[in-house]
Amino acid sequence: MDNTTHFGFKTVFETEKVEKVAGVFHSVAAKYDVMNDLMSVGLHRLWKTVAIAHAGIRPGFKVLDIAGGTGDLAMAFAKKCGPTGQVWLTDINESMLHVGRDRLLNNGITLPISLCDAEQLPFPDNYFDRVIVAFGLRNMTHKDVALIEMQRVLKPGGKLLVLEFSTVWGFLKKPYDMYSFSVLPWLGQRIAGDAESYRYLAESIRMHPDQETLKSMMEQSGLNRVEYVNLTGGVAALHTGIKF
Repeated sequence: MDNTTHFGFKTVFETEKVEKVAGVFHSVAAKYDVMNDLMSVGLHRLWKTVAIAHAGIRPGFKVLDIAGGTGDLAMAFAKKCGPTGQVWLTDINESMLHVGRDRLLNNGITLPISLCDAEQLPFPDNYFDRVIVAFGLRNMTHKDVALIEMQRVLKPGGKLLVLEFSTVWGFLKKPYDMYSFSVLPWLGQRIAGDAESYRYLAESIRMHPDQETLKSMMEQSGLNRVEYVNLTGGVAALHTGIKF
């Protein structure tokens, strides 16, 4: 049985990938938000605003934020759910969760936080109205298993949202590659003191399924009415699916 997978452009054992991805995010956690602003020229905030709008959160909703890291989406969802709702912030990386917890507390927001693996979610079936994973799916070893778990914990009528870097439109490919493999590691070294982690992040985007492939994977997980919208020429894409 083949138990290898991709870590960026490298082929590694699955158990090794878990450790390597953890190392990347332990390394970048403290500078994660600053680097996101620099890397995307602030566009990640616009992409997340689009995701929040598509989520259609209403007071009283139960929301699961997977790979929620530094907590910016969880904070926005908590405000929309109100005191009658419930938002869970989860991540597999403890360093990222610490940053997210501190950010929420500094803004006067307390909500349940869980260190957990998206491939083995510790929640009952049919529990959440919305599940979202933003810029986390590409780092998961078994994306198909994680998507099935997300579908499982959704209530019938609930929606899954996947916001992720994707495949850019053809005319953008050359400048995007130059930026990703030259400028991005340089920024990582200058700002976070870690060029290799940002080189991995650039590679991981290229290994992630394209828009149509991810759409098919979501349908295979049991979701219906799967759609996607390209953001900034396909640099990112927001996929949504409904559980019937």
